[in-house]
Amino acid sequence: MPKFVIERDLPGAGSLSPEELRTISQKSNKVIADLGPEIHWLHSYVTDDKLYCVYVAPDADIILEHARCGGFPANKVTRLATMIDPSTGDTA
Repeated sequence: MPKFVIERDLPGAGSLSPEELRTISQKSNKVIADLGPEIHWLHSYVTDDKLYCVYVAPDADIILEHARCGGFPANKVTRLATMIDPSTGDTA
């Protein structure tokens, strides 16, 4: 199943308290549960003014529906082509 990165503009995201992040996560989990088993949130990166979320989903439409239902921004949704890491540079 494809993976997507969702860029969410959220001014002040890096200053959110653990409780605020928990509340956002709980809302996201609820929406995902309501949408069904085909969408999975893997993890998110929180920066000063944005969240970068990694999801597994059949298409971008369900990710946009998650954002709409949860009241979350989804400023850019990008399908991942592949992943690399330091081991990609290892010689065989």
